[in-house]
Amino acid sequence: MLDKLTVHMDKKPIYDIVFADDFNSLPELLAGQGIADKRVCIVTETTVAPLYLDIVKEQLKGKCKELISIIFKAGEENKNLDTVKYIYEELIKAHFDRKDMLVALGGGVTGDITGFAAATYLRGIDFIQIPTTLLSQVDSSIGGKTGVDFDSYKNMVGAFHMPKLVYINISTIRTLDNTQFISGMGEIIKHGLIKDEEYFNWMIANAEAIKERVPDKLLHMIKVSCNIKRMVVETDPTEKGERALLNFGHTLGHAIEKYMNFTMSHGACVGIGCILAAYISYKKNCIDMNQYHSIVEAFKTFGFDLLPADIDVNEIVRYTKNDKKMVGDSIKFILLHSIGNAYIDMNVSESDMIAALNESVSK
Repeated sequence: MLDKLTVHMDKKPIYDIVFADDFNSLPELLAGQGIADKRVCIVTETTVAPLYLDIVKEQLKGKCKELISIIFKAGEENKNLDTVKYIYEELIKAHFDRKDMLVALGGGVTGDITGFAAATYLRGIDFIQIPTTLLSQVDSSIGGKTGVDFDSYKNMVGAFHMPKLVYINISTIRTLDNTQFISGMGEIIKHGLIKDEEYFNWMIANAEAIKERVPDKLLHMIKVSCNIKRMVVETDPTEKGERALLNFGHTLGHAIEKYMNFTMSHGACVGIGCILAAYISYKKNCIDMNQYHSIVEAFKTFGFDLLPADIDVNEIVRYTKNDKKMVGDSIKFILLHSIGNAYIDMNVSESDMIAALNESVSK
């Protein structure tokens, strides 16, 4: 029996999130998707391809009508419409039609690009997610948000397009460098902060085992985080309400990511953004000082750095004005009533953000 969660929409099952420690169950699962009559294209990038492309191709070889792969250059700077155009061109040359399927093999960049290409090629074809980073396993692979950056503005062009399957091979976490692992932990800690105080406390209590990547601890952590995202996505599939809570740490996190010219990982920037949002929550008398310090210490425990002392805080705040979470002249900011209880606040001022940024720089 496979370990899995099922994502529902309107109380109907839409797709499974499957947890495994290898790729051996892929053929059976995709047989259920009818791949015997489909052309299948694995989309991946130059870092992941040498690690997993041949393994996945071997699993699917002979199981589908035709199997091809597309490899694009790794990096956030390639998460753009030029890469999507390249995918379109390759699919057209291979005569892919509406009944065929894409497979996103890699991290969040690969999943977002592949999902967007699937959403828009011939007005929509099927795709599945095989996330290979901690960040993509607990965040971007779930929920159907796809997209690309435009003129360095993050995820400005996108679509909602649900995958047919999310296949999480926990063993891929062993190949991650520490920067990528920390990036994933940014989203994971966020999940505890917005929805589950007990989970947040469990992470702190098991920090050493998690950092050592003990398999049973990783499985529990990833599954709980996926379940939190599943529940939020089911309630609000197209981000009209509660799903916005998943943006805790992202408003200033995205601004920092752009300010640093994407030299810091997304999860690292989100982690800093969570600390900043926690500080604003504290200053608004929503959480107390002890809770704020426990949040800061949690991120420090998992290796998150503070902002460099020479940052231009006003420039970072300026970048928030281009965030897609703007509503008129106000920013939809996510704050905490308490740990495990997030809410939407439309009254965070520039001075609130500047004060938080000044508090959080390296002294």
